[in-house]
Amino acid sequence: MSNLFTRNRLIGLGFAAFIAAIDQLIKWYVIGPLNLRNVRNIELLPFFDLTYVENRGISLGMLQATNMEMRWLLVGMTALIGLVVLVWMMREKILGDILGLALILGGAIGNIYDRYTYGYVIDFADFHIGSFRPFLVFNVADAAITIGVVIILARSLFVREKDGEEGAEIAQAENS
Repeated sequence: MSNLFTRNRLIGLGFAAFIAAIDQLIKWYVIGPLNLRNVRNIELLPFFDLTYVENRGISLGMLQATNMEMRWLLVGMTALIGLVVLVWMMREKILGDILGLALILGGAIGNIYDRYTYGYVIDFADFHIGSFRPFLVFNVADAAITIGVVIILARSLFVREKDGEEGAEIAQAENS
């Protein structure tokens, strides 16, 4: 069991919990003290607004949860994906890979909590250039998931440890 909870994996689990907590804290702030649910939009900068959106779908608004069955199906699907990411993270040894997966896991937990609690995910971050919006309105969890995926892809495409270095890094990670 001690091999399962290595130092790097514990760091990853803590980081995932931190991301989920920050996501929920910021969502609480925008719907609580800022009252964004009623105000609907707060202009902060020429290129960034806080805009309240109830996202009832998944990525890019696909699979809209228009009824209770779809809501719970999406909770189940995203929880299953989160579980797969958790298992993957617990099998990794290298901190860079673990942190990328922790970002994905923390973001998934934040959005699963929203969907479970409210029936939708609260989105609020609205980047724009004039009326052009290169992104949909998103939240901290969405950003964490995206950054985590980019890290995992970049590491798998560009980070190639030499055989001797990889073995030494894995042995060091296992001993930590």
